[in-house]
Amino acid sequence: MGNACVSSGDTTSKVPAGTDYIITVKTGDKKGAGTNSNVFMCLINENGEKSRDIPLDCRWNNDFESGKKDMFPVLNLPNFGLIRAIEIWRDDRMIDDDWFVEFIIVEKNDSQEEFFFPLNRWVKANKRLKIKENDCQLPQEDEEIQNRKIELLEKRESYQFVVNSPGLPPQVKECPRDESFSNDYKWDIIKMKASLFLTTKLKDITTDQWETLSGVSTLYCDALPRPVGMDNWDKDIEFGFQRLSGCNPTQLRLCKEIPENFAVTYDMLRALMDGVTISEAIEDKRLYIVDYTFMKDLECTDGRKIAAPYALFFVNEMKELTPIAIQLFPDPGPDNPVFLPTDPEYTWILAKMWFNNCDANYHQSCTHLAFTHLVMETIAVAVHRSLSPSHPIFRLLAPHFIYLLAINSRALALLVCEGGWVDKCLTVGRVGMFNLIKMEMQKWRMDVQGNLPKDLEERGVENADALPNYYYRDDALLLWDAIKEYVMDVVIGHYDTPEKMARDEELQDFARTLTASPEEGGCGLMGVPGGGKFEYAEDLQNALTSMIFVSSAGHAAANFCQYDEYGFPPNYPALLFNGPPTDKEARTETDIVNALADKDMTLNVLLVTRLLSERGTKPLGDFEVQYTFDPIGTKALDNFRSKLKEVGSIISNRNKTRRTPYVYLHPSEIPNAISI
Repeated sequence: MGNACVSSGDTTSKVPAGTDYIITVKTGDKKGAGTNSNVFMCLINENGEKSRDIPLDCRWNNDFESGKKDMFPVLNLPNFGLIRAIEIWRDDRMIDDDWFVEFIIVEKNDSQEEFFFPLNRWVKANKRLKIKENDCQLPQEDEEIQNRKIELLEKRESYQFVVNSPGLPPQVKECPRDESFSNDYKWDIIKMKASLFLTTKLKDITTDQWETLSGVSTLYCDALPRPVGMDNWDKDIEFGFQRLSGCNPTQLRLCKEIPENFAVTYDMLRALMDGVTISEAIEDKRLYIVDYTFMKDLECTDGRKIAAPYALFFVNEMKELTPIAIQLFPDPGPDNPVFLPTDPEYTWILAKMWFNNCDANYHQSCTHLAFTHLVMETIAVAVHRSLSPSHPIFRLLAPHFIYLLAINSRALALLVCEGGWVDKCLTVGRVGMFNLIKMEMQKWRMDVQGNLPKDLEERGVENADALPNYYYRDDALLLWDAIKEYVMDVVIGHYDTPEKMARDEELQDFARTLTASPEEGGCGLMGVPGGGKFEYAEDLQNALTSMIFVSSAGHAAANFCQYDEYGFPPNYPALLFNGPPTDKEARTETDIVNALADKDMTLNVLLVTRLLSERGTKPLGDFEVQYTFDPIGTKALDNFRSKLKEVGSIISNRNKTRRTPYVYLHPSEIPNAISI
């Protein structure tokens, strides 16, 4: 006879008389997670005694469906005590019917004490899976160490590395079933794009060129609202502000000297620098630079040409960062002049657009794809290969990898494929994108670019008095500190002695995998704290803080303002035509319009950046899947959530007085993981 059913919304008034325990089972929200097999369970108390085998079945109810909770009363088990472990298994009544269980809760009915058993595992046929309460222990403390090792070997078969293109970070060879979306249509970019297109006003869009800048506004509607970047897009103050709070806010550097090939002179700049000399501006930390000259002669799709510019910025007396010079290519000469704000209006605008075109292509290739999606994918694979699901560090990191491998697999297949969106809508195309990533991954270090305070210091932009209104820096630092405190609570809680860290074979394998070359089966990452071995808590804290920050805040800053920036093409053009200007002759609005992508390409950019700017998952700290139930992790997570509320309040108050609210790093707007 099957168990009587208990409503998931009421465990007090509807339980049968004589119920000793109530078992709640949450089936994972994954593709193929449910089962129709017969499921059994036994309880193990604090004395190590096992209960009878308990069939989990509600008659007339379809149990164990994907994403569903089922509750079962247990009768005739009085005085069994506190539950410290469980065994769960299923039969092979249904072939190829593996079952993914997220967690199980056992409640002692007379005292309402609850015992948590996070599984986050597939339950295979005829194999008893034993899970301890909270399931969070270091390998050297695990009595089931042999089963743990076998489980890791099986995971390594599912999570294999492959280098899809030389120079790119290793990725997962094939997206495991653990990572698949439960609802494919929700994440199908092609279907979403088509659906969004049907709600726009332009059903008869053509490949014709735009005739006027105002004509672009015909694209906007409820589905494609007017983007923030359309406001004052041609003003220098907005161009400077993009470096501080646009979707690529990590490239600005303090200018300590004018590069030899940057042909600016004081006579050119005298009227733009509030009466101070170049030397005085450098000494007072008022000059800043963005240098993309390494992109000279970058090979792009279809032989397209992209600028490789310098741009110089000055903090004026109003404490505003403004552009004062742009040179579009590294080598000065008659056909490569220095463009200035004092040049004819549309000539200067065109120079800024070509700089932003370079910046936008770097943003999509490196800041967004390489330094968030690809870096975190290789780390996620390393986590799965090295750390058991029972490991406290796995449980700390797992919420920040949800949907990552699935969205990366889908994005590469649909957006970065040959002839895909990147080829059609970015100047560099797929060829240039991969070439850029290969160059820049040779520079990316976890302890510099992946460490926010070190990155700010290395670029010389950490001083808020010298460089005010850097909203990205100011808000991101609050989040970095909150994440670091959260990580520290978990690390110190589990590694209270150096010996525990040294004896943790899984952790040390993780450290080795992160730093080993792809040829050696590793990620090939540079600057991992500890250099391939975690000996000190501080190194582990810094590495884990970097991983969680990049997965959440780092990706949010690079991703969610895309539509606001790219949505008005002259503001942040993904693609430009007719080549960069080679002289300073006066241009017209027609020259600006003729440089833009045609109507069809423009709509393509708007649709995709609009979709990519949507939040698909829960905000930071509110996890889609709960992995943490142990006292150390639970306390740390409670503190983290409390800290995030403080951070949110501070940012909300800051936004009340900012010239433009910066919403992208408010904790309520940051997903836990790179899920889109």
